[in-house]
Amino acid sequence: MSKLKGILLTQGMHGMISQVEGLAKALDIDFIHCKVETNNIWNIIPPRLSPISQNVYKKIDQTDFDLIISCGRKSVIPSIHLKSISNKKIVNIHIQDPKVDFKYFDFIVAPEHDAIEGDNVISTKGAIHYLTKEEISENKEYLNSFIKKDNRKVWALVLGGPTKYYDYSTKNMKHIFSIFYKLLKKHDFQLVVIPSMRTPLSTIHYAKEFFGENHTIIMDVDKKAYLSALAISENIVVTCDSSSMISEAALTGKPIYVANILPKKNDTRFQRFRNLFRELNITRNLGEEVEIWNYEKLDETNRVAKLIKEKIQL
Repeated sequence: MSKLKGILLTQGMHGMISQVEGLAKALDIDFIHCKVETNNIWNIIPPRLSPISQNVYKKIDQTDFDLIISCGRKSVIPSIHLKSISNKKIVNIHIQDPKVDFKYFDFIVAPEHDAIEGDNVISTKGAIHYLTKEEISENKEYLNSFIKKDNRKVWALVLGGPTKYYDYSTKNMKHIFSIFYKLLKKHDFQLVVIPSMRTPLSTIHYAKEFFGENHTIIMDVDKKAYLSALAISENIVVTCDSSSMISEAALTGKPIYVANILPKKNDTRFQRFRNLFRELNITRNLGEEVEIWNYEKLDETNRVAKLIKEKIQL
């Protein structure tokens, strides 16, 4: 039996791509990515006030598909519209709160901290994503040519980037790096800094300047370096702005410390996420006493895929 075909709709951000691709892989479907672009004024108008029409978004030239997996505000209307005009039964799945009537989707996959409920809502602990345990293990040796050859244990610092809630100012980065400086003097580990697509180049250069040649700063976005760091690190630190990367790190079962940044505006929804992960014994805050703890590896992507498969008999 041939696999079902799917289209993945996002605005192209890494966090969104990770979620839709992760679910598509877990569902074991053939898929292609389609970047969504909205037209003119519809770029600023929320989906609940937008018509379900081709006028809202630039045409997507794909007609042969069985599933739509979408993520993000701009993909809401395209998903609903493409399903409505298809001449066959389409299953559409939206990741995150679509902020329109839930009836337009067969499934909505949303983190618990979004606090939404419905017959077709599947709640997750954190964000689903595209990383797998196998992929992390396969890339374990990748950083061997980067890291310093000594007996120090490795810690990873995974950097996100500025958002409307969190500022990557020199002051904020210096605060995080200074906590590491104190920890380094006490515990003598090797730090590996991993940037993401949102990390400002100035932040990467500042990290290199701050920590010097005795530590490893990856200067470019490198997925293999990211996977390798997750595999070899004793402890993982992730900046608070990225719920996605905190969720990805939780697949390892290793201690995760959250590097907090003072928010520019009310970040209650993100606080709920971080509080949940702390209650699940997954995270601590960077700056707290260093300790070793265990938790059940979090693999929400495959759990969600199993539920969807059962309901659509995939």
